Amino acid sequence: MDGYASLNNTTSGLCFFITQNNNTTTSHLLSTIFSILGLTSNFFAFCVLLGAYRRTQSRSRSSFLIFLCGLVVTDFAGLLVTSSIVLTYYYSKFIWKEVDPNCNLCNFMGLSMVFFGLCPLLLGATMAIERFMGINRPFSRSSNISKRRALCTVISVLAFACFIGILPIMGLGHYRLQYPMSWCFFSITPEPMDQVFSLIFSLVGLLSIIVSILLNTVSVVTLFKVCCDRECMQRRRDHEVEMMVQLLGIMVITSVCWCPLLIFIAQAVASNESTVSNPTMWKNLLLYIRIVTWNQILDPWVYILFRRAVLRRVYPSLGRTRASIMSMYPMMTTSLRRKLTRVESMHP
Repeated sequence: MDGYASLNNTTSGLCFFITQNNNTTTSHLLSTIFSILGLTSNFFAFCVLLGAYRRTQSRSRSSFLIFLCGLVVTDFAGLLVTSSIVLTYYYSKFIWKEVDPNCNLCNFMGLSMVFFGLCPLLLGATMAIERFMGINRPFSRSSNISKRRALCTVISVLAFACFIGILPIMGLGHYRLQYPMSWCFFSITPEPMDQVFSLIFSLVGLLSIIVSILLNTVSVVTLFKVCCDRECMQRRRDHEVEMMVQLLGIMVITSVCWCPLLIFIAQAVASNESTVSNPTMWKNLLLYIRIVTWNQILDPWVYILFRRAVLRRVYPSLGRTRASIMSMYPMMTTSLRRKLTRVESMHP
């Protein structure tokens, strides 16, 4: 509380430091296009996932769809919240110091940027762990995973991202108005508290990406080996193939869109550079944030395009037979195979 009080007492000096402004025509058009495209794509993707969730009878598929729905909802909400503030600024030309003298709006937007930014990274890593366990350790997982547990996991991930977003409001770092005075983000300066929070954000993001890459690589290799088995060729695991294709698409998009920003933040902290006093750093930060925005725009198209209905058109033999967890382990005894099949059918 003391840190929060002191922050509010000196907020004008901490939040407002930019005196220059640029021609906002380009920013105005880019923000509008990105917002409309992103919101439309995520809404369409949510409708697709909701329909798939209602039709599916596979427990593992249902759990995976819950994670995907969490990702779509957070992407949609993140675009809605942040673009509302940015577009309001561009259309109304309001002055931040007059509208938000205590930096409450700036703190809210900064928290939203961190929260909705970390959510896809953390959820991507969580889905990679879930798929790794589902493909490599299916029997230790079969009696534990459930829709309720998947939902609780998503809520826990969101709570963790929110906790990190609250840290600057509690005194660990600061949220500041950023170039070109249309958005707020945490400060990247040589100040110790700013450096600590910047490192936390960067390392959490990079660690999430690394976990996703490592576990997805192992899962793909395992799935590839299984698909080369003769018995498995007769009973293809089309559910697993579909989920891994979607997860790989999410991983690639997230890595490409987020790595430049996360590495930029880590390098700025390591070199004691500041985005507050260096115009080049301002512009670089804005550029990387715009690249990150494409993550929220492209992610929905992974769910829309990489569905079995679409994949079958590219690879018609996919999904000719129903997937079965048994097809991954042809050497199991007949009794054990029947028992595990019975357990799986009792928990749709």
